[in-house]
This record gives sequence, C-alpha cells and structure tokens, in this order.
Amino acid sequence: MSDTDKVFSGAIPVLYERYLVPLIFQPYADDLASRLKPRPPGRLLELAAGTGVLTRALVGAFEGKTDIVATDLNPAMLDHARALATNLDVEWRQADAMQLPFEDGAFDAVVCQFGAMFFPDKGRAYAEARRVLRPGGLFAFSVWDRIEENEFADVITTALESVFPDDAPRFLARTPHGYHDRALIERDLAAGGFGETALIETVTARSRAESPSVPAIAYCQGTPLRNEIEARNPKRLAEATDIAKAVIAKRFGTGAVDGKIQAHVVTVRKDGAM
Repeated sequence: MSDTDKVFSGAIPVLYERYLVPLIFQPYADDLASRLKPRPPGRLLELAAGTGVLTRALVGAFEGKTDIVATDLNPAMLDHARALATNLDVEWRQADAMQLPFEDGAFDAVVCQFGAMFFPDKGRAYAEARRVLRPGGLFAFSVWDRIEENEFADVITTALESVFPDDAPRFLARTPHGYHDRALIERDLAAGGFGETALIETVTARSRAESPSVPAIAYCQGTPLRNEIEARNPKRLAEATDIAKAVIAKRFGTGAVDGKIQAHVVTVRKDGAM
C-alpha cells in the first residue's frame, strides 16, 4: 500500500460525499443497516466511518435504540461526517482501528464499511475489534470484490494507463479492490482470534449516475486516486478526469449510466455466551 492510499484530505471528503457515496456506498450502507435492524445492539462501534454514510443508515435503522460511536483515522473525513450529522445522536471519535481507545467488551457490535482494506495489519485490527466486543458480540464488515467485478472502477483504471503509460496509477486495484480473497479474509479473522466460522456473502448491486462525469469525478477526484494522479503531474488531473469520462461514455452511454458493483459482506460473532 502506498502512503498516499490512506490520505483523505483537501477536496477529497467533499467530493467523496457528493459523488462517491450515492454512486457506490449507499446501497451497501442500507444493506448492512438492514442486517442489524432486527436485533439492534445496545452499543455499537463503527470503524473507518468516512463521511458517515453507514452511520446515518444505522441511526435510521435503529431509531434511537442504539448508542453509536463512529470513528475514523482521518480528521478531515470525520469533520465532514460530523458536519453532515449535527442533528444525529452520535459520538464521533478519531481512532486508529489498530489501537482502539476503548475498554474490553465495551460494545455489542462492531461494524466497518469498506475500511478493512486500508488496515495495514488486518489480523491486528480484527483482534482489536474482537477485544472491544462483549462475548457473543457481532463483527460485521464489507470489502470490495476484485476490480473486474466493479465496472466503473475497472474501466477508469484501464483508461488511466493511456494518460500515464510508464507509471499508471493503480490505487483502485491495489487497495479498495485488493482485499477480495475469501480465504485470506478467513485467515486474517482467525489471526485476530475469531474462532467462530465467518459468514461471507457476495452481494451484487448497481452503480447509477445521471451522466458519465459523475463516476469520473467520483473516482479521479474524490478518492486517493487523486493523490496518485497529482503526484505524477498535478496539472493533469482535469485531463485524467476527462479521459475517464470519455471511456465511461463510450462503454455505458452519454446519458444516465449504470454499472455493476460487487462486494463481500462478512459477519462473525465473538465466541461466548449471547
């Protein structure tokens, strides 16, 4: 993982929320919230909350029945999430998933949407999630499937090879879509101390936008892919975005666009009495 893969600052949080959240994150936030809704946990910890898309879905699903602590490593993302949710009863905390500032057994559930791919040591992060769970508590998280199963991300990654043929940006393939192997996820969970068998479900959804410019801006300017592009040549960000827009239009049409997205949703309980 490049050092820039974890940098969500500058213009990224605003563009991430405006373009990327409705494009790819909202469907999975709603899905994960619906899984927990039938049995609302008393106290829930969210890791890598980003701009709060899952947080807001959880608040709506639990209707005030759950105390939610939402955390993220990046202050800029957390600040934006907090600003979007001033009316929500949520505790926002900056925290590193590798070293959580909470007591053992403090939560009934720990959730994380599309953050596990960024953990430098997955086993250690999972061990921390397990530590702060009470016996029988639920750990639920989602990770993207391989990039070939996620059409907009795949097309844009390939398109940028023409912009930087000698050193193409590979952020999307390397990190967001680089942790899709189910056997590896199971091994990392075991390394984190989870003795129970994890349920790993592959969930396919649709990524829809009003025009090709939306996914182009979302990926090229609203993710750390932007950092990679600007590191090569900061003056070529607009050009890279335009090329991404053109290839999306060629593949999916010049009007409203619709592409496949696919992720794994993982649920596992900490062994012990419910």
